[in-house]
Amino acid sequence: MVGVNELFLFVLVVEAGSFNKAAAIAGISTPALSKKISKLEKDLSVQLLYRTTRKLSLSEAGETLYQHAKNINQQVNEAIGAVSNFSEKISGEIKLSVPTISGELLLAEIVAGFCHQHPDISVNIRLENEFADLVKEGLDLAIRTGYLENSTLIAKPLIISHWIVCCSPEYIEQHGKPNTIDDLLTHNCLAYTGQAKGSHDWRFEQDGQEQSIRISGNFATNNAQALRKAALAGYGIAYVPRCGVYEDLQSGKLIALLADYKPRYLGVYAVYSYTRHLPAKIRLLIDHIKQGYQNKAEYF
Repeated sequence: MVGVNELFLFVLVVEAGSFNKAAAIAGISTPALSKKISKLEKDLSVQLLYRTTRKLSLSEAGETLYQHAKNINQQVNEAIGAVSNFSEKISGEIKLSVPTISGELLLAEIVAGFCHQHPDISVNIRLENEFADLVKEGLDLAIRTGYLENSTLIAKPLIISHWIVCCSPEYIEQHGKPNTIDDLLTHNCLAYTGQAKGSHDWRFEQDGQEQSIRISGNFATNNAQALRKAALAGYGIAYVPRCGVYEDLQSGKLIALLADYKPRYLGVYAVYSYTRHLPAKIRLLIDHIKQGYQNKAEYF
């Protein structure tokens, strides 16, 4: 009879791309893992994987099994986590990596509130835009925005972050107001380099069609607060996550531009390594952060 553990290991091998990587994540030897996958194939009477010295590939049966089983680890974790509070003491340290914008604006207060609710837990926050190697650097959890390339990590969605084009009223008085993305070509656009790509290529959507414009300007920075301050001072136009300038928009210190265009948006995720049993303290922190974001949903 095929068990959940065998399906978990099969999915792990597929997404890790090799037996060695999957074995390291699962905490077993490579030969032991290989035997378990071979036993799974024998129990199902089908070949699931084609093995060569350079890569693994899925058979048709393997692809079918993977599509049905790929969410099994998350489902099992959630099921176990739902009852773990009854037996697990909530204590210890959590090492957390968060992006600078959310960290400075919202997450510091949200996490501090979590620590107040759970005095036996301490949380160590690192503010950084680069995606850290969770396993290598000993991190329990990361909050990240955008697309994740590492398939050996679990990403739990928290909220959608919408971006906005904005500038100060003083800038509009001096330089005029752009009404189309082509108008941006004649303006001083402030580039946010604290993103993986697209700092000078601003992307939009209009009438269901994606559009982009190559902007130029004399100020660029990888720090969102520095970009915000430059925009507030009237030095140019910024394209930033709305959460970072929401209060400035509400007060009128910044003005939203290009209302006829749909700006970019990215998912915000809680990211952690595969584990057969997600510790209750990590699950509780993820739930607390998600609720904190939802309480400030208008910012996003």
